[in-house]
Amino acid sequence: MPIHEKHLIRPENLVSHENLVIDGIDVSGDWSTFIRSRVVPDYNENLQEEIEALPGGEFIHRCWQCGSCTNSCTMNAVNPDFNPRYWIYLIRMGFESELVRDKDIIWQCVSCNKCTYACPRDVVPEGVMKATAHWLEHKGYTPKSPSMVFDEVFSEQVIERGKIEDGEVVLNFLTRTHQKLTQPWLIEMVKRLMKHLPVKMLATLGLATIFKPRTKGWGPARDAIKDYVKERDEAATDALGPHIAYKKPETPEQIAAE
Repeated sequence: MPIHEKHLIRPENLVSHENLVIDGIDVSGDWSTFIRSRVVPDYNENLQEEIEALPGGEFIHRCWQCGSCTNSCTMNAVNPDFNPRYWIYLIRMGFESELVRDKDIIWQCVSCNKCTYACPRDVVPEGVMKATAHWLEHKGYTPKSPSMVFDEVFSEQVIERGKIEDGEVVLNFLTRTHQKLTQPWLIEMVKRLMKHLPVKMLATLGLATIFKPRTKGWGPARDAIKDYVKERDEAATDALGPHIAYKKPETPEQIAAE
């Protein structure tokens, strides 16, 4: 099916009659099916520019819809509805409402980068997926996903100290996502570390957690990265407007609408 027709024939846009007889001929079911007229009420002519303003979306304009990203996608092999090519098409066309309909699966990108390696136009589809997920969060369509929280925890530590301490990353991630620190897998991992790692290595890990080592001479690099991040955040705010906090639907009607 041509990709530009996909959004026109969603199941809810198909209308048919179970019992319809015209001039003595039974045309029930598929014979009487027609497609409702479709109107785009919230066309966003700036949608592509908004995605381009976010990290990862800079090269979306290069896409020529060859489909290499979707064909190579790890998630598409598991869930055919995960379709980077289709979402890039919607973004470039400005079909915001259609894009938002898939808000619950766009963030599921696993960042395997197969799409990026396969793309002949250097669109960096993996980056576009991350930019789109951030766009959905910025616009208030979705809460911050666990993957976004992990990115923030990891990046903050690298930017601040030039190094990462794995235990701190895990603990901060669990804390920010309101998960229990007594995760069964975490307890088992600690037990095995205690059992199999040399005492000297365990001591090094413990001291790293307490004293938080930094890369020598990291200060100038840290300041330069922070300036760049601030510059990109300001560019995103200029393109998308102020951040809109996610509001969880409260009534059954709102939940159904979501």
